[in-house]
Amino acid sequence: MLVLLPPSETKHPGGDGTPLDLAALATPELTPVRETLVGALVALAADPSAARAVLGLSEAQAGEAARNAALRTAPTMPALERYTGVLYDALDVRSLTRAQRARADRRLAVGSALFGLVRAGDAVPAYRLSAGTALPGLPTLRALWRPVLGPVLAGSGELVVDLRSGSYQALAPAPGAVTVDVLSERPDGSRSVVSHFNKAHKGRVARLLATTTAEPGDVVRLRALLRRAGFAVEHDGGTRLTLVVPAAEVTRRG
Repeated sequence: MLVLLPPSETKHPGGDGTPLDLAALATPELTPVRETLVGALVALAADPSAARAVLGLSEAQAGEAARNAALRTAPTMPALERYTGVLYDALDVRSLTRAQRARADRRLAVGSALFGLVRAGDAVPAYRLSAGTALPGLPTLRALWRPVLGPVLAGSGELVVDLRSGSYQALAPAPGAVTVDVLSERPDGSRSVVSHFNKAHKGRVARLLATTTAEPGDVVRLRALLRRAGFAVEHDGGTRLTLVVPAAEVTRRG
């Protein structure tokens, strides 16, 4: 089972790992595009005002752009520990047992605008690049990633659960992947899309899938696993699951 997570705009700073070694990252067929993008970001960072404009950052966020200047020399940490935010708070990798962390490292990967796909244990520095960013002098990120990342995802040979946000799914679709929608249900039965706390509930799903000893091989078995764990999950056919969360639980459990 391969579980694809979205990245986060913000990253934990620092780390105690050696500087970025692109050749050491999983999925080496992505290395040429990674090299191109790292080089472009380092060059862009030489002009702080241009970097802020391209990356959509304010002056108060200048430090985010400055991180890109040190991409080749900054310390690294495992990808699962680098990303921050609501989903990663719910995933809470630092609380996993050694056995659970080993399963998480095998199963979890993060969709990345800069690296395409990083496995949980890949050592990466802090950086700033979003899926919708247009870098000067380069094709769109979608045009760069789709031809190389698409075949990787299509040829994974295992059940893929795609929890990425739409902008990262657009960089390279994962054919046949199971996707998860999160809906809030009010007492009167009406439903609405969960926005901010969508990430928290997907983080809870990711934690279960990262730690379970089960190996669901298809969407039906995955639905059964989620239901046994207490999730209210609907499946109307195809590869899309709907996670239904009572309205009162949306913020409390998020």
